[in-house]
Amino acid sequence: MNRRHLLTTAATLGAAAAALSLPLPAHAAATLRVGYIPIIPMTQLYVLMGEGWAKEAGLTLQTTSFQSGPAMIQGLASGTLDVAYVGIGPAMIARSKGVKLKVVAANVIDQVALIGRGPLSKAMAAAASPAEGFKAFRAAHGRPAKIGSLPAGSVPDTVLRYWMLEIAHIAADDIEIVGMGEQPLQQALLSGAVDGSSILEPTLTLVQSRLPDATIVAKAGTMFPRQPGAVLVVTEEAIARDRAAIAELVKLHIRATAFATANRDRTAELVTAAIGKGLVEQDVMRAALSSDATTLVDDPRVVLESTKQMQAFQQRLGQITDPVDVDALFDFSFHDAATGK
Repeated sequence: MNRRHLLTTAATLGAAAAALSLPLPAHAAATLRVGYIPIIPMTQLYVLMGEGWAKEAGLTLQTTSFQSGPAMIQGLASGTLDVAYVGIGPAMIARSKGVKLKVVAANVIDQVALIGRGPLSKAMAAAASPAEGFKAFRAAHGRPAKIGSLPAGSVPDTVLRYWMLEIAHIAADDIEIVGMGEQPLQQALLSGAVDGSSILEPTLTLVQSRLPDATIVAKAGTMFPRQPGAVLVVTEEAIARDRAAIAELVKLHIRATAFATANRDRTAELVTAAIGKGLVEQDVMRAALSSDATTLVDDPRVVLESTKQMQAFQQRLGQITDPVDVDALFDFSFHDAATGK
């Protein structure tokens, strides 16, 4: 072996040793296009990005904010999104229309409550039942109570209609439901353009902090018991293209759920930075994270049966004409692998 060969071999071995000493990511760097609605039920996303976990795991998340789930579904259908932090209602509707997607994790349960401004709150407090409260409001104001929610097919809209028909038995003539995006709805509540809203956090806490006469007139969990809420949805194409990236995202989602539950102050900082836009104070966000409407979860099995119940109700409303196989909509494999099940 000549001197040149020895030097070449030594250099090669040295380079190999140096490469072996470098930390390796769990998988090759991957880019995922992520849609979300700027609300607290998407807290896991804000945590895993804000704490830098996604970057550390080799994931580049290109996020796009939407004002409602139905609008986000268009992005999934057009192929411009790989991942969506979205309500289970729009996810089912999308699947029924042929959009190939899977629910790989849950975010929250019992996320929707009904908040009323002063006049509606007063009528509800004085009435023997919600139905009597809405009836009294109409008698006093000469019109039905105007209740804002996210657009038809969204979880807040579906939960409101379920409560109206199945729980409270509100007469159709006593309520007017108005659908709009999350930010316009928040402004409508604050300005008095609507009398109340079936909505989520942080809007519930924000409105109560700014309007002393605003109250929760139907608590989260009572409108549609164990209601399924926001979920982590992934297109089947994204799973086929980079299953390892999706697996890593689900691991981080689970980690973020535990972190948010145990570290409310830090989580409030992260959520405020992500969706506060300088309009929501951190103490308000902290209170919203501790409210009855914020029960964070990650196991998709938690919402399986209630999702079937919600689909049956959406069929009654005519929002889903071709029911989906709910069991096939869910993919438990990522969560099971991450938790060792």
